[in-house]
Order: sequence, then structure tokens, then C-alpha cells
Amino acid sequence: MGGDYAPAVVVEGAVDAVDEGKGRFSVLLVGRSDVLDIEFRRLGNRASRLREAGDLRVAHAPETIAMNDSPTAALKTKKQSSITVGLERHRAGDAQAFVSAGNTGAVLSASTLILGRIKGVGRPTIGALIPTATTPCLLVDAGANVDCRPRHLLEFGIMGSVYVSAMLRKDRPTVGLVSIGEEDSKGNEVTLEAFALFKQSNLNFVGNIEGRDLLRGVVDVAVCDGFVGNIILKFGESVPGFLKSRFTRYASRGLMNKVTLLLARSGMRAVLKELDYQEHGGVPLLGVNGVSIIGHGRSSPKAIKNMILRADETYTHRVNQLIQDSLHGSTHGTA
Repeated sequence: MGGDYAPAVVVEGAVDAVDEGKGRFSVLLVGRSDVLDIEFRRLGNRASRLREAGDLRVAHAPETIAMNDSPTAALKTKKQSSITVGLERHRAGDAQAFVSAGNTGAVLSASTLILGRIKGVGRPTIGALIPTATTPCLLVDAGANVDCRPRHLLEFGIMGSVYVSAMLRKDRPTVGLVSIGEEDSKGNEVTLEAFALFKQSNLNFVGNIEGRDLLRGVVDVAVCDGFVGNIILKFGESVPGFLKSRFTRYASRGLMNKVTLLLARSGMRAVLKELDYQEHGGVPLLGVNGVSIIGHGRSSPKAIKNMILRADETYTHRVNQLIQDSLHGSTHGTA
């Protein structure tokens, strides 16, 4: 029930995901059953077929946490919200993953409280895949933890390395620490202490990286606190819209400009597609004892579909077990 355009886009995205999954998984939609029934009728035979097959089910949750609700207050007063009910069903084993485009703070807090943390994790982290000149880079933390200790940054690096290795099939991903300079001596007190911890770890740590290095693809995992990470993420989300506005302005300056853009249209579409957050759907909350994928409030059916597909992959690739093994030294170790 969460998100700017819920529940219509959520139901449609779920139907699309189940169709594309071709029997790999089913989806349990959590929310007001009367409202969801309206959406099922709108989608007609596609939804009816999946419901009859048991691939699309409903768990009734009478309350909804609004996008502008205080996460802490809402979780205390709305015990039967779709977020709470969905995560409790996940914890009980009725579902193997949880996906939401709702109130990010509420999803984050509820996931941590209800699912708990993986043993050895001090703070869960949000990881966001960003496009680069080479292969995607995982940015951790992308907004879960504004203030961090050096040890937390190291944990983010370990969890990010595991995620990239499992999901992107990269052996020994490279890890960089976002700072104000490449030199070992650059940074604030927290990053300087974190740098020393990374150097002592068994991660494939390449040192400090600067903001300009992110889009160059010099590392597979970029580590920073959530304050810096969220600024980077939100700035990146603005780039496609900025480019489109510049293309429009360029085309308005004359017929030849319009012809030039028309000739390059397919290439530009391919580039902009890579920058579109909908292609990745949502971001994983790494470190909780379950699979929790957090989507953008403006998620479209396409974004919802891709969130569900990422959740399926995260569960299938046993990311949580690999993180736990790594934090206990059996994979990446932290000597």
C-alpha cells in the first residue's frame, strides 16, 4: 500500500513479475483486500489467471503507513500496517523476501526491528547500484546511517563485497573508501580510522576514491556513510532528467539540431535507460536477517517488477548466509 501511486502500480508490477518469473516464485500482496480486489478487476484476465493458480495471493492489512508519517510513531500506532504485517509474514517464513516502495524510514526501522540483524552486523546498510563507465558499482551506505563509526564502514564494505560477488558474479570485488582525496592521509577522523581497518582486512581494498571516480567505475564497491551516500544517490537520480531537458533545449534551437537528435535517438535512449533507477527497481537493506528491498516512492510498475525480481535473486543466491560467513572470517575475513 506504500508509494506515491500505490496500490495500482504495485499490483500491476507484481503481475508483471510473476509472468516474467515463469513459476520461480509467487507473490503475496499485503494490504486492504477490498482495495486490492478493485485493482485485480482492473487488470482483468491476467490477474485472475494468476490468482486462480495461486501465484498471486493476498494478506489483509487494514492500516497503511503514509509517506509523510513519522516512522517511529507509525510503527507504534499502526500495528496492522501493510509494512508490519508483510515483514511479520516474512519472519514467520510465509514469504522469503519483502519488497516495498513505501515510507523508507518505516521500512528500514521495521525491517531491523522485526527481522533482526545478521549475527555480527552492527548496523544494516542500504546498497544502491549506480551505473559507471565499466560495470555497475554498489554504493554503501546509500542512506540508512547518517552517522557511522569506522567499524560500521568496514562492515558496509564486507556486506557490499559479498553482495556484488553473489549478484554480479564478480570474484574478489574491488572496494574503495569515498574521501576527499586519494592519499592515505586525506579524510576526516572517521574515514582515516576506517582506512586503517580496511587495510588490515582481507577485502580487495584499493584505497581512497574521490567523487569523480564513481562514474569512472574504478571500484566495484564504494563505501561511505549514509549522509554522503544519499546525497550522491539523489544527485545521480537527477542526471537523466537534466540530460533530457538539455536535449530538448538543444532541439528547440533549430531544425538541424532536431534532425541530429532524431538520428542519435536510439543511442540516447540506450544511455538514458542505463541511468534509469527503474531498471534496478529498488535497493537492498543488507545486514538484516531476511531479504528486504526498498523501492523509490515514485516507483512505476516496471520498478516494482524489477524489485521483486531482485528480491528473488537475493534469496536464491543466499546473500545473507554469505554475509554471515564473511563476518565470521570464512570468506572475506577481517583480520
